[in-house]
Amino acid sequence: MKDNYRDFASDLAEVVAEDRIITDPLRTLAFGTDASFYRLIPQLVVTVINEQEVQAIIGLARKYGVHLTFRAAGTSLSGQAVTDGVLVRLGNGWNQAQVLNGGAQLKVEPGVIGARANQILAPFARKIGPDPASISACKIGGIVANNASGMCCGTAQNTYQTLASMRIVLADGTVLDTGDEASCKAFRESHGDMLDKLSTLREKVLNNPALSERIVNKFRIKNTTGYSLNALVDFSDPIDIMQHVLVGSEGTLGFISEVVYHTVEEHAHKASALLIFANIEQTSRAVTALSHAPVAAVELMDRAGLRSVENKPGMPEYLKTLNDEAAALLVEVRGVSAQELDEKLSETSKVLEDFDTLQPKLFTTDKDTCALYWNIRKGLFPAVGAVRQKGTTVIIEDVAFPVENLAEAVIELQAIFKKYRYDEAIIFGHALAGNLHFVFTQNFTDPAEIQRYSDFMDDVCELVVGRYDGSLKAEHGTGRNMAPFVEMEWGTQAYELMWEIKNIFDPQTLFNPDVILTHNKQVHIENLKPIPEADDLVDPCIECGFCEPVCPSKNLTITPRQRIVVMRELKRQEREGKDGDYQTLLENYQYMGVDTCAADGLCSMACPVGINTGDLSRKLRSERNRKHAGKAQWVADHFGGISKASRTAVAVTDFTRDLIGDKALTAVSKVAKAVTFNTTPLWHDAMPGAAEQVDVKLHAISPATDLVYFPSCASRTMGPAPADNDQRSLMQVTLDLANKAGLNLAMLADQEQHCCGMPLESKGHFEQADAMRERLNQALLQASDNGRIPVLIDTSPCVFRMTQKLDERIQLLDPIRFANQHLLPRLEVTPVTDPVAVHVTCSTTKQGLGDELIALARHCSTQVVVPKDIICCGFAGDKGFMLPELNASALAPLKEQASGCTEGISTSRTCEIGLSRHAEIPYHSMLYLLDRVSRSKTAAQTH
Repeated sequence: MKDNYRDFASDLAEVVAEDRIITDPLRTLAFGTDASFYRLIPQLVVTVINEQEVQAIIGLARKYGVHLTFRAAGTSLSGQAVTDGVLVRLGNGWNQAQVLNGGAQLKVEPGVIGARANQILAPFARKIGPDPASISACKIGGIVANNASGMCCGTAQNTYQTLASMRIVLADGTVLDTGDEASCKAFRESHGDMLDKLSTLREKVLNNPALSERIVNKFRIKNTTGYSLNALVDFSDPIDIMQHVLVGSEGTLGFISEVVYHTVEEHAHKASALLIFANIEQTSRAVTALSHAPVAAVELMDRAGLRSVENKPGMPEYLKTLNDEAAALLVEVRGVSAQELDEKLSETSKVLEDFDTLQPKLFTTDKDTCALYWNIRKGLFPAVGAVRQKGTTVIIEDVAFPVENLAEAVIELQAIFKKYRYDEAIIFGHALAGNLHFVFTQNFTDPAEIQRYSDFMDDVCELVVGRYDGSLKAEHGTGRNMAPFVEMEWGTQAYELMWEIKNIFDPQTLFNPDVILTHNKQVHIENLKPIPEADDLVDPCIECGFCEPVCPSKNLTITPRQRIVVMRELKRQEREGKDGDYQTLLENYQYMGVDTCAADGLCSMACPVGINTGDLSRKLRSERNRKHAGKAQWVADHFGGISKASRTAVAVTDFTRDLIGDKALTAVSKVAKAVTFNTTPLWHDAMPGAAEQVDVKLHAISPATDLVYFPSCASRTMGPAPADNDQRSLMQVTLDLANKAGLNLAMLADQEQHCCGMPLESKGHFEQADAMRERLNQALLQASDNGRIPVLIDTSPCVFRMTQKLDERIQLLDPIRFANQHLLPRLEVTPVTDPVAVHVTCSTTKQGLGDELIALARHCSTQVVVPKDIICCGFAGDKGFMLPELNASALAPLKEQASGCTEGISTSRTCEIGLSRHAEIPYHSMLYLLDRVSRSKTAAQTH
């Protein structure tokens, strides 16, 4: 570390907790990575949790002359969120949002994910204007700093146009709240000179009609190249100018700590059509016509793009029959009512009457069909990323042309692809705004390939700017990628204005040097990110960061993207020669990368190319635990005895708890965990008691059997916590419910011998785990009369594992489907009025049953609470016992969100242990609640 950065870090430790000042090689590499194709490793990373810390950091940066780069989610694509200085990343203190004026406005902090902001606004039928494709991962801070837009946002609903006010921390540490009169008054008094300079810039622009007109024209289409110079034309109050210049400034002018948005209407009624045209010229003419129709979105897709997804499941067969000249438009129309939608559809259809299409021009309101159409569009970028050659980077660029020039521009852009042999390149985009994205793959390890890319970008810039006076960056921000070309696009006068703005706000160049403005004309081809091969399981990763919000370890150690980044570096060093930090990386990766990975698989659902980083973690555990394969085989072969011994151990713990009390047992377990180097579980008062057993002989297979019931090993071993009101085991509750509903459940006579194998799979003992699953498969097949009788397993994780390799004859039921399909029709339910919290487990989510669980809860309670910030609980089998910090981190927001609830329900016994502990209310299977609020319809009819 450089001396001034070392001194900075030393002083910083007096302001920020040391565990949030990060200098180790693993996390500086991991946290320093964003979604762009640039790689800079910070000198240090600091996680900030409040505005005061930001002010202090800025003050120390001025003192020691260090550079600061602010980071929200790291989904930016142009290199604006990487640095070799100090990376300032948002911690958990920036997640507040407040609905104002009945939903007309939203006050929101920079750490709130865009999709979460829309969830908050949904009850008011409102949303924020920007709708970037990354909205489920990107945060408000980045949305504002990049002036992000999206498919429906256009130029009318971006942050610049929908901004009400913002709170800013400037380079001298001053905080200005532009929505607070007192703050503005004080700022005018203390910073009059700064405001005068902005007013002088405005006068300079207005006194230059050619420059003023150029600024206005440049923002008629999407444009994020350079600073928001339109603020100098659109506003006269220098504070208005200031806050709008901050929009799209990419962290180069100050830190934005809060924003108030004017929200926009979220239409409840929508219809979509996929229109196929013979060639790009007809497609583009249709775009021009549709620009005068009441449409919400028009997405263009060229033939190469359609070809990249035509073989994916669910795609229309006719895509494969299209010729090379064809192109498509995906059009969406929206209305506040069904009547308004019909009126808009009629008007839009009239506009399209003059255009011939290769398939009927049919708009549909069917949600599944609409989802299919939009999945085509959303699948274009990952389709290229997934099939790229190993070691190459996938690049997505975005430009904008005047809509009337769209056809010619697309044809000429395709010609440039051919000239530079980017044969895999595809084009798509937000056609109404003249905004085109093009995606291609690039090798940055070969100097000749880098030169090819440089020459290609020169030609693209000449096409966009020299020929059509378009935007080199329409919505992804200038970053490093287009910084050398800002003057080319804007001209010298406007470019000099931008430098004046930079000097007014940041005279010491503290903030994000070489982003937006640079004197280095080669910055766009320097510090290019290597993408070395690591493992077939993760090599397709494009490092976009979409996986990060769903990862339970994101606030404890690292995320799926970051695990892959570090693994790539480890593998690179193993091939090319180990650096001095290799051993440290390897040792730290064991805990941060492998041990704290919950391997829940939710990352694969968020990943555009479907990567399950948990598979990599399990593979690494397998390699580490290979020496224990014999023990794993012994466990598999003697599972009945292991199961009974586990139950006995729980019973002994129960006895000890009764003998010495909760506090003493907790203290003893902490000591035991320490002296055994974390190989014994940490006991706490939410720990379960031993499960009450049932006599399987009383539930033998018979002609009267309605379902075969296989309780999971967790249900057979762990009963309720001693403090729970209902002390029956889940097995007994399930049998009682079935009996109440008039259903006859049968159980395996040798069920103690069986398990789905998940405990062994999680440790990487795949062969032994699969053998256990196969034995259970055969036992269930026999018991179910070769699949004639449905089979119930009472916990969702076990169901999910079994479905991954299930004999197709077996009808397997999750407890949710069992309740909805077999119990509810036979029961009379009187819902409780007490609030009930619902936890949707990872396996429930992966099976697509989350909505069904919530619907079931609403049958049982008039007040259902689904905590919005809990995706995975992080208990992850036995990790909640052995690594309780993972569970604690994942559930940190739970207590507040579940406050007021009297109980919680879920479908996994182990998850319920951690949920109970951290919510401080009892969680149990939803079958307990259903049993409590129901009675047999037959019994009800006799009264």
